[in-house]
Amino acid sequence: MRPVDLSVAAVRQALAGHRPRLLDADAHRKMAAVAAVLREGAGGGELLFIHRAEHPADPWSGHMAFPGGRVEAGDAEPLAAAVRETREEVGLDLTASGTHLGRLSDVAAIGRGRPLPLVIAPFVFALGEPLELTPNDEVQEAVWVPLPFLADRANRGTMRWRYRGLPVPLPCYRFEGRLIWGLTLKMVDELLSCLAKRRPRPATLLL
Repeated sequence: MRPVDLSVAAVRQALAGHRPRLLDADAHRKMAAVAAVLREGAGGGELLFIHRAEHPADPWSGHMAFPGGRVEAGDAEPLAAAVRETREEVGLDLTASGTHLGRLSDVAAIGRGRPLPLVIAPFVFALGEPLELTPNDEVQEAVWVPLPFLADRANRGTMRWRYRGLPVPLPCYRFEGRLIWGLTLKMVDELLSCLAKRRPRPATLLL
């Protein structure tokens, strides 16, 4: 079986031919946007996650997630909201330092086991050079997770989550004591699926 290229360049190529599934927002479903930010690491691409701060009003309190938040009136589009939220949450200006690679499928939001009137639009970016991150008070920490770790099925496990009093096994990753699961894992899986389906570029002959 051919090894999967997990470089940032491979992600760029894979997303160029990807057709994400988009969901409509309306008066009953608002929009949010997140940024899946990549940088090149020693063994392939690395993906930026935030560990959200604990807050009783946040349905994803304490979760590992991508930087992002609700689309506000001043945002021209969901992409602009992803850029703004990333700047606010981790001090990273994607307009100046990032390249927009593409979009993943919209996700209907679920919080604490219940559907929410919210559609989340994930956008993928690449950084050209390492930058220092400065998380705000909404973020406990920012963590870079290697794509090779996420692509290795041996690192995939399950967690027990209680729904209506019953334990439910859910897929997850455990990275250095942190759980990656739920809506964020769904986005990660789509990105990995795009990479697995990517066809390598034909070799160029130099005459």
